[in-house]
Amino acid sequence: MICSNIKKYWRGIILVIIAVIFFVATSYLNFSTQFYLNDNGEEFVKWASPDETANYVFTKYYAQTGNLAIGEKYNQYASDVMHPRSVRSGDGELKPVSFLGIILIYGKIALILTYKVIPYLTPFFAALGIIYFYLFIKIFFGKNNALLSSLILTTFPPYVYYTARSMFHNVLFFVLLLIALYYGTLMVKNAKFKKIKFLKFSTGWKNLLYPMLAGLFLGLAITVRTSELLWIIPMFLILWIFNIRKIGVVKLIIFFCFLFFAIAPNMYYNNALHGSYFFGGYPEMNKSIVEIAKAGEELIIVTSTGKFDKYKEIIKVIKNNIFHFGFNFKLSIAMFKNYFIHMFPWIFYPGLFGLFLFFLKLKKNKKRYLVYLFAYVTLGVILIFYYGSWVFHDNPDATRHTIGNSYTRYWLPVYAGIFPFVSFAIIRISRLFSALILKIIKRSKFFAKPKITFLLQLLLIICFSFLSIKFVLIGSEEGLVYQKDKCSEALKQWREVIELTEHNSVIVTVYHDKLFFPERKVIIGDFSNKKMVQIYSNLTKYLPVYYYNFNLPDDAVDYLNERRLKEANLQIKKIKKINNNFTLYKINKINIIPNY
Repeated sequence: MICSNIKKYWRGIILVIIAVIFFVATSYLNFSTQFYLNDNGEEFVKWASPDETANYVFTKYYAQTGNLAIGEKYNQYASDVMHPRSVRSGDGELKPVSFLGIILIYGKIALILTYKVIPYLTPFFAALGIIYFYLFIKIFFGKNNALLSSLILTTFPPYVYYTARSMFHNVLFFVLLLIALYYGTLMVKNAKFKKIKFLKFSTGWKNLLYPMLAGLFLGLAITVRTSELLWIIPMFLILWIFNIRKIGVVKLIIFFCFLFFAIAPNMYYNNALHGSYFFGGYPEMNKSIVEIAKAGEELIIVTSTGKFDKYKEIIKVIKNNIFHFGFNFKLSIAMFKNYFIHMFPWIFYPGLFGLFLFFLKLKKNKKRYLVYLFAYVTLGVILIFYYGSWVFHDNPDATRHTIGNSYTRYWLPVYAGIFPFVSFAIIRISRLFSALILKIIKRSKFFAKPKITFLLQLLLIICFSFLSIKFVLIGSEEGLVYQKDKCSEALKQWREVIELTEHNSVIVTVYHDKLFFPERKVIIGDFSNKKMVQIYSNLTKYLPVYYYNFNLPDDAVDYLNERRLKEANLQIKKIKKINNNFTLYKINKINIIPNY
């Protein structure tokens, strides 16, 4: 009985084991570099980017207090500049800039468990995503393809990388959307209806459960990355058009009810933080929402009045606001080459070959394949040209194309969508070579075609996994091995600076806000701006103020003390050289003795 069940469910057993290994492996970076140092709550839980830092700090704060705004009364003396990147300040409060979904979801989980689980929630959801990816791909391409596709996903560099760096939104968004797509697909599969007059009503508990789950998880995905509505809406519209008769009325109503239920908390906090249910922390996006809404109203007016000559102008306004960073076809193609073709050739070229083989087979089960293809092409084109038109410099060296640049996380759905075609190529190639091998050697029980095919597929997957794991660990200067080394160095800097500064002090810095916040108040700045220098002068009346940046030569310190800082009655004094590159300085107020 046990053996027969193992034989029947061996793919599922393998996936569960792989998912557990994946969770442990991707949790290791945070487990090995983050420390809860003592019983007083002092901890070193730091992140490599401002976005991750803000997400973690506000998630932890929300779990502990139920609030999403952190009070900072001293900003009234600092013109609201006292905050790290990815955080905005207003009315004496620090507020998150980014989308709120990850903060609300992880915050609620941390409230039930403990805030110490927060760094490991993305690895948990990502491991769950491997299983759901298998279930979803199986519907369209079968069990074998789904298993191979899931194994490719398990070691795919951006999926592993942004799971390990667990406070980015993208992997959580991808998994939630994947779950929504899976239940949305089940919602239309083998649908049964009962006709009442001109309406179709769903029958059976599954027909009610699936739209509930699809709407719920889609709503959660939208809260995590609201900007992705740009391609989510057309993709789901295509899926609905292809299955309009199977969905009916009741399923659609249930779907939207649970979608609204999922996004309602996000809308509430948007209104509380930003003054509108539809506004977020990005001013550019808020402005675009207002402009698009106005353009939509004008579109209705000109249509009703017959002034069709205004269409071109209105559509131009909508286009400019959607592509508010511009539309650049050549740059998009160049970024696609850099961050897909050149970065992951072992995925792109087999995927392209598999797509060619797939088209040769398109006559069978045509509709099922066409639905997948249309949806994939839609999201692919939009994502490539929307994000490809932007210029990201997450890596300090703008000439480097590395996994740490934002394209790799924004294009995660584009990468994952081609995995079934990579698997399709693997299956076809393994079958071809197994047939050739059997022609060379004599047939026997051991050298049966299915066994040879399986061994060839396993060998190819091992090769793919080796290339992927090598890349994500040491493939660039932002590989996970180097990230771990950077965390060790950051811990040394953090310990020394924390020991040398008071608990209520302000640290002016350009790069290290993510390291010292929230244990210390931080300002992003230097001494090049006279207005900022005056703000530092104001703050010295109330708080200790420090400067932490690259080592300054003696003549630069003398210049600052004799010219720029002296104008604001300030002087800078070296406290300690922390390492070869960075030094901690104290910014002091000069006591001026008046002349009588």
